[in-house]
Amino acid sequence: MTRVVVLDSRAHRELRIQARAAAELGDDQRFVPVVVGEFPLLVVHYPVLLSKDADTGAFYCGAMLGFDPGENLFLGEDGHDAYRPLNLQRGPFYTAGSDLAIDLDNPRVGAGMGEALFDHAGAPTPYLQSIMALMRDLQPGLARTKVFLQTLLELKIVEPMTIDAVFDDGTRREVTDLYTIDKDAFRALPDTAVVELFRRGYLQLIYLLIASLKQVPVLAQRKNRRFLHGSGGGSAASLL
Repeated sequence: MTRVVVLDSRAHRELRIQARAAAELGDDQRFVPVVVGEFPLLVVHYPVLLSKDADTGAFYCGAMLGFDPGENLFLGEDGHDAYRPLNLQRGPFYTAGSDLAIDLDNPRVGAGMGEALFDHAGAPTPYLQSIMALMRDLQPGLARTKVFLQTLLELKIVEPMTIDAVFDDGTRREVTDLYTIDKDAFRALPDTAVVELFRRGYLQLIYLLIASLKQVPVLAQRKNRRFLHGSGGGSAASLL
């Protein structure tokens, strides 16, 4: 359930937000939507792939954080040990036109422990100011990401992929409904199309998507370490 309302300095003066990374607070996500501005920060940690919205069928970009539903392999006792995608950082906040809104039913929201939203005078706290800045980056980022994906689809350089991995405990995972760059189709693009991609800043984004696939076996190693209770031993999973 959600109960999203516009944030109000009087009605919500006493609210506090648990901003820490924790599974019980919503960070238990295997695949998190991301925007193109995050790509340079994401690809050093995660595979960045495309998928389709289950309701609309529209493509979106996402960072893969685990192999099983509800699995975030970057969560530990000390929180999230890598760059945390904006869609996790924003927690219970949304935009409502030009206003900032909050989901009052989100588990992060309460009147006890956590980050205050307003000071005694009703002014935004540094924490809330950071959220406002984050949302100012996220909204235009969503629009730019949508145009980027439309361009990839128009050029027909997107292909489906399945990640199939066998782990040290003998179990197997098959992650489907993913898409990435079709490298053969990309290499076959005419020079004019490549120049246009470069001018729009999309060429670098495409190379980042391709490079991020190197993080798949690294992610598998993280899961193996979980199987070994944090001992750090074991071989990497076999990716088929």
